[in-house]
Amino acid sequence: MTIDRIDNSQRTAAKVAGWSGLLTFAIVVFGNYVLLNPLVVSGNAAATAQNIVAHQTQLRITVVCFLTYTLGVVVLLTALYVIFKPINPGLALAGALFRFVFALLWLLAPLNLLGALRLLSNANCAWLWLKSNYIPQGLAIFGVISSVWCVLCAFVFLIFPNFNKIVNDYVFDTPMAIFELVVSLWLLVKGLQPSRIATAHHRPERALH
Repeated sequence: MTIDRIDNSQRTAAKVAGWSGLLTFAIVVFGNYVLLNPLVVSGNAAATAQNIVAHQTQLRITVVCFLTYTLGVVVLLTALYVIFKPINPGLALAGALFRFVFALLWLLAPLNLLGALRLLSNANCAWLWLKSNYIPQGLAIFGVISSVWCVLCAFVFLIFPNFNKIVNDYVFDTPMAIFELVVSLWLLVKGLQPSRIATAHHRPERALH
């Protein structure tokens, strides 16, 4: 598919995606690792409950962070849909829907379900970045590889629950987190780059003599 041009709505959506990507990343890291994780005592529900009772304000702030993150994800998926719709409307819509469900279930669903939905959404987006040539091909390929890595780890985790002792959550999730962070920064600094396919398509032909 040839992309004739990048219109103003896509360029605006790229800025929105960049800002929302960075903000949601910061919010979920702060809420998860700074606020929530210190309250959770692995394998000790009683101690966890005591921590929650003793730090109710901290827990309320965590909930606010997660609600804000959910709103940010909705903004991000809308922006990504605008960017990718000219590339493949069906795949762009599927990616947006997966991420929308992920956002709605953020506070309710088990961690594994959230991870599966996130993987589906990220895999679609990484492939669309590669197909569109809107960002450097090397970065898009890294995103695709990161998605494949996450999918493989998810399947292994399901079969061998103790696999996290070999590949912990940080190793599992870090490549995709890096990809999303770098893409957000790229969109803010560079914006969308014209497709090489489109450039080749519109290259003036030499006149025949």
